[in-house]
Amino acid sequence: MSSPSLEKQRHRTDELAATTSPHRPSLPSELEDSVLVAYRSTGLGVFGAVMRFAGMPLEKIALFMNSSLVNGSNQFRQAVKLTFEKGMLAPYRVVTSASLVAWFMQYSVMGLAFQAFDHALSKGLGVEPVWYGEELMKPYTDEPSNDRDASYRAKVALKIVAAPILAGSLESVVANRAEVERYFGPRQFAAIESKLGWNPVARIFAPSFAANAARNVIMCNVSFVVTPITYKLWFPQEKKSQASLFYYGMGVNFIGNGIAITQQALWGRALDYAAVGGGQKINYSDVIRLSLKEDGYGAFFSVAKWTSRILMNAPVQGSLPWFYNNILPRGEESVVNAAAMIVGGVAGREEIN
Repeated sequence: MSSPSLEKQRHRTDELAATTSPHRPSLPSELEDSVLVAYRSTGLGVFGAVMRFAGMPLEKIALFMNSSLVNGSNQFRQAVKLTFEKGMLAPYRVVTSASLVAWFMQYSVMGLAFQAFDHALSKGLGVEPVWYGEELMKPYTDEPSNDRDASYRAKVALKIVAAPILAGSLESVVANRAEVERYFGPRQFAAIESKLGWNPVARIFAPSFAANAARNVIMCNVSFVVTPITYKLWFPQEKKSQASLFYYGMGVNFIGNGIAITQQALWGRALDYAAVGGGQKINYSDVIRLSLKEDGYGAFFSVAKWTSRILMNAPVQGSLPWFYNNILPRGEESVVNAAAMIVGGVAGREEIN
């Protein structure tokens, strides 16, 4: 986790450079932090949208695998057949402009929300933010937090529990409606909504929101908390590299998905329940009871479900920690310099006027 003293030193260095090197662009520290948060969030949004669109066939297979539409033997084959029964391009036909925007917003909001909640809670509790970028490659023994007391560590624990819950829930507010639309298709979803007669607020959340939020909280933890913290603390220092972070992130993602598929399956089965009779209110107790009665524990976890979820999720979610900590930092200096030039140009014109 980055040290506040190091952050203050960095800001003092930037301010000194601005006064001693008038030709070098600079930004006030708070504005620079805001620019970097916006840059990282936008980068995550573009990355997520491109990867999710490219992987739509895998997403549809996973959605069918975690629904009640497949059962018995050869479930993976059943899911593949349902995915492509209307043609090889069928998975892409359910993607609307709303889905593209939702994908972008889902990943950008996830990144923005986690950074915002992490920094706000860190400041409020007097602790350090989660480690980022090159900080993951440095030994933990070099960190000032290494010798903090139990009270400090308790505050850190509280923060790393709260931040993903807040960020994952906000992500579901942005993304769940579009995911439900892709599951049913625009026409069926519109008919179900009409039958339910929900108010505008309920329509924003959309059916099966609770299961969707639980899944996103789990995966937010995997990407922004579990992966960087465990890599920093326990990965052999001599083997740390961009490549090892990429493969480590993939491995942790496989484990995280073992938990997340239970909520993904609950989400899909709850939507099937909601579609009965043209549209009905979800009763999660009934969904779980009926699912267990019909398929046992396999309704929520099986190797086939886990495999399909990995195929859908690993390309984007598994590589996200690597992209966030290794690719995005490469453009930060250029983005900050560009923003400083724009701000400086605006300030210069105001002085002339």
